[in-house]
Amino acid sequence: MTTGVSEQVAEWLIDFSAQEDAEPWLQEIRTEAFFRFSEQGFPTTHNEEWRFTNVAPIARTNFRNILSPATDIPLAVRKYLAKLAPADHPFVALNTAFLNGVTVHQVPAGAVLDQPIEINYHVDEQAGPPVVHPRTLIVVGANAQCRIVESYSGKGRYFTNAVTEIVAGEGAVVDHYKVQREDTSAFHVATLAAQLGRSTSFSTHNISLGGALVRNDINVVLAEGTEAIVNGLYIVNGTQHVDNHTSIDHAKPHGTSHELYKGILDDKSSAVFNGRIIVRKDAQKTDSKQTNKNLVLSDDAVIDTKPELQILADDVRCTHGATIGQLDAESMFYLQSRGIGKQQARSLLTYAFAQDIIDRIQVPALREQLEKFLFEKFHEHSY
Repeated sequence: MTTGVSEQVAEWLIDFSAQEDAEPWLQEIRTEAFFRFSEQGFPTTHNEEWRFTNVAPIARTNFRNILSPATDIPLAVRKYLAKLAPADHPFVALNTAFLNGVTVHQVPAGAVLDQPIEINYHVDEQAGPPVVHPRTLIVVGANAQCRIVESYSGKGRYFTNAVTEIVAGEGAVVDHYKVQREDTSAFHVATLAAQLGRSTSFSTHNISLGGALVRNDINVVLAEGTEAIVNGLYIVNGTQHVDNHTSIDHAKPHGTSHELYKGILDDKSSAVFNGRIIVRKDAQKTDSKQTNKNLVLSDDAVIDTKPELQILADDVRCTHGATIGQLDAESMFYLQSRGIGKQQARSLLTYAFAQDIIDRIQVPALREQLEKFLFEKFHEHSY
């Protein structure tokens, strides 16, 4: 352990040691996780996975840990907890080290839920500032169907370090949404890990609208005949920074995945998209498509986009593409020639760019809420 890492870990060790003892199985998970974190410390820009995202503002801040109330974890789901999210991820390790309360949802085999499962995490700045480690585990039985809406909000300067693990059984249909609308002075780091069963249909939509520094990791592992849709929308302005890293792992044959991430950047904001598609040796007949589109509205905004394909099978169809552009001049001219002012035309075209993702949301109340939020945001900032 280097001196720098040792200094970073020292304050966290105090809080870790001050936690109440848990059941032996959970205490062991916590201890192993803190050991992993203490060995690594926070990542730096020398780490390729964090090359464009400097988490020094998080590492330098002396946060006050706010622990979730302890919850009873049924034996039936213990086998999944802390098994799906990558253990070598430093922020996952930190979250697991402070694992206390877990939001657990189990959907029985064959059940069809009429209403979405709503999971809301909210933080307000306090003396400290505070850090919270939300942990969510969702286990969906075979042939069950459900929608999940995971929301993050808050006020002031704080740090949310979240981990969500989803297990979907054979033939299940899971439609997941994550909406992050935190304060623009807050930090947000989150990992979603989904393990999908045979012939499962899974979709996730990641909407990032707030936060000063945001990192989202999405890791999806497909089984045979699985279909996965991975979509995202990130909108940043001012000096906001958002980093989306996705990994779609085709582990078995006949899997299909479609990924679309769209970003809108203004002012001096910055964003990262790193999308990795892995096709294992046995995953023949894989069909995968990845697209990242970015709308840059300012000369000072920066986007780094990097699609990756790791193909170990020979009978596959995989495509990827990334675009970075500005508002279409012809469309701007057309709208202005119809008597629409320049700023309003910019707002309409920007809204239309984002609408493509919003239209894919299958929860009417959430879709309407986001439409209203984006309409107000674009007009407020006069995009």
